[in-house]
Amino acid sequence: MLSPLTRRNLTLSYGYAACAFFGINTLWVIFLQQQGLSLVEIGLCESVFHLTSFLSEVPSGVIADRFGYRPVLIISRLMAIGHALIMLTAHSLGWLLLAFILQAWAYNLQSGTIEAAQYDSLVNTQATQHYPRVTTILNTTIEVADTLGVVLAGWLMPQHLSVTYWVYLAAALIAILAISGLHVPQRQLTKTHSTQPSLRTILRAAAHLLVTQRRLRLLMIFDALFSALGTTYYYYFQTVMTAQHFSGRLITTILIASMALNIVAIQLTPWLQRHQTQHQLLYGLCLSMIMALLSAFSHAIGLLVLIYLVINSLMALIEPLFSNYYNQLIPNGQRATLLSVASMVFSLAMISAFPLIGWLIQRVGFAVTFGSCGLLTLIALLSLYGYARRRARPALKTITNH
Repeated sequence: MLSPLTRRNLTLSYGYAACAFFGINTLWVIFLQQQGLSLVEIGLCESVFHLTSFLSEVPSGVIADRFGYRPVLIISRLMAIGHALIMLTAHSLGWLLLAFILQAWAYNLQSGTIEAAQYDSLVNTQATQHYPRVTTILNTTIEVADTLGVVLAGWLMPQHLSVTYWVYLAAALIAILAISGLHVPQRQLTKTHSTQPSLRTILRAAAHLLVTQRRLRLLMIFDALFSALGTTYYYYFQTVMTAQHFSGRLITTILIASMALNIVAIQLTPWLQRHQTQHQLLYGLCLSMIMALLSAFSHAIGLLVLIYLVINSLMALIEPLFSNYYNQLIPNGQRATLLSVASMVFSLAMISAFPLIGWLIQRVGFAVTFGSCGLLTLIALLSLYGYARRRARPALKTITNH
């Protein structure tokens, strides 16, 4: 049984997540197109976001481990408010790039911090066995909030997308109020300044764990590459909606269908973890992504929409899956730092992928670009499989000889 304080902490964290991830500003690609930006300039904005995120992820995680989760989460939403204000008033690329820097800091400061706060709350009451269920609820909350925000944005298309940033700003203020009531775990409260680990100590311990934990490193790399492919498809599909003149009603229908499938995928995660090994799940995810991307070669609009739904479901599934994998491998006191490292690796993948794919879409089209991504991913997977088999043969011969 969870203690009343733990339940309260979890409830507040769910409320914060619902406001912080309310996807009202998710159609930012369409918004920037309306502002006159090309796909290359839009890709540059996203690259600046991820470059900032890459440089800031580990420091933000260290700060959360050093100074506590609540102040970091509050500052995150203050950065989000700054982002919204600039997006509402900016008329030049330079100001828009600054807006994406602030958005990156908002993302960095909460990335992994909510999960770390939840897990530490459970550790404090020796209830970590509940974490798979907690992370499932968290990701379901995020998914519902994100999709409801996008649905609302779809209703506001195309004339009133600026309203979405006012709603985003209001949601950030509500999130600050929610997280202000978060109770810091007792282990943080009882430490004096002199007994708290230094930033250098936290970084050295985290680096040592990454060096010695090969499994953790490989999980982070897989997560980053898989998420980069899914994220680029998700955002650049907005250009397809614009080019094909999707109505607000059609966009809303697609988004509601996506939300329903994503919730199903999230709810399936604990069952999949019980019935399949980690290797089986990762191979299954990779093959599903490859098949979806290869299908894009058909150019059929209906199939591209179906691929969008499938990829979104896969992205929804991996969030609680990898959150559970990471938290099982990461010790207390380094959790926010190392979860930030995972986000940093994702940012590194996105820095080059997003503008490159945007450039390719302008040259050869959306369908050919993502179909080629699927083909390259298949070649990479077959190469890795062949390499693994070649490495396994000497070991098998040694065992046979003995």
